[in-house]
Amino acid sequence: MFNKPVIIGLFSFLVLFSFTPSSQAELWEFVVELDMEKGAVYSGETVVVTGRVVDHAYEPTRGVEVLIRTGADTTKAFTDTDGTFRGEFVDFQRVPGTYIVNVVASWYGMTGLSSTEFQVKGDGNPSSILQQQLSTDQARKYLSSNESDFEKNPIGQTLFKYYHGLHDQLVAENKEANKPNEEQILLEQQRRIAENLRNQAIEEYQPGFGTYGGYRYESYIAGLNPEIRDLVSNQLDFTQNNFLDAQRIKAEIIENGGTYEEARKAYLDRLTIPKETLEKFNESHLEEPEIESEVESEVESEVESEVESEVESEVENQTSEE
Repeated sequence: MFNKPVIIGLFSFLVLFSFTPSSQAELWEFVVELDMEKGAVYSGETVVVTGRVVDHAYEPTRGVEVLIRTGADTTKAFTDTDGTFRGEFVDFQRVPGTYIVNVVASWYGMTGLSSTEFQVKGDGNPSSILQQQLSTDQARKYLSSNESDFEKNPIGQTLFKYYHGLHDQLVAENKEANKPNEEQILLEQQRRIAENLRNQAIEEYQPGFGTYGGYRYESYIAGLNPEIRDLVSNQLDFTQNNFLDAQRIKAEIIENGGTYEEARKAYLDRLTIPKETLEKFNESHLEEPEIESEVESEVESEVESEVESEVESEVENQTSEE
C-alpha cells in the first residue's frame, strides 16, 4: 500500500525531529527590545537601561517583571501600559572595559530574553583591574581564609592560590608605582644641595635683616640725597611687592598639590621683570625729576646771569670813581 522509500523517509524525519532540542524548537513568548541610555560612561556614573516588552504580534504587555543584570549587580523593573521599562545602576564603580547587560522578562510562565553591552571609559591601569578582581565576595572569602581550610577541596585550593597570587601582584605593583623616578630623585638632591649652600652662606656672612622695613630701612632712606630719596623709595617698594607676590604664588602652587619645580618656575617668572614694565616704571618716576631739573637749571642760569651783571656794574662804577 505504501511505497517503501516513502516510509523510510518519513521515519527518518520523525527520528531527526525527536532529537531536536526543545530550546531550539520553540521561540520565547516575549520579544525584548533593549537599549542603553548611554553607550559609554565613566566609572562612578549611573548606568541606565531602557527597553520594551512585546509579544510576537508586537502587542505590549503591562506588569511584566524585568530582571536586569550586569556582572554581579542586579536590578528589577516592571513594564508600563506601553510595555516599556527602565532600570538604573547608580554609582557604577568599575574599571574601564566592555560590560554585558542581560535582561529576563517573565509574566505568568511566559518569558523573553535579550542582552546588550556598554563601555566604561577611563584609564585601565593594571592596578585598578586587580583591585576590581579582588573586591568581589568570592575574593574576600579566599583572602580571609587559610589554605588548610581547603585541604579536601581541590577547587578551593586552586581559588585560594589564585586570589592570593592576585593580591601579591597588586602589592608589588603598588610598591613599584610609589617608587620615585630618577628625575624626582635628582631634583630632590639638587634642592638639598642648594639648601645646604644657602645655610652655609647665612652662617658665614650673617646678612641679618633686609632693608625693606624697620629702623635700618628708615635710617637708610633718611640718609639718601633728598633729590633721589623718593625715587629710591619707590624702586624699593616696587621690588618688595614683586618679591612678596612671588612668594605668595609659590606657596599657593605647593598648597594646591603642585610640584616644587612648578612652584620654583612660577616664583622666578614673577621675579623676572619684563623690559616694558621697567620702562613704564622709569617713565612714571623719572619724567617729573627731569622736568624739575630743567626748570632748576634755567632758574640757576638766570640768577647767575643777574649776579654777573650786577658784579660787572659794580666793578665799572668803582673804576669810574677812581
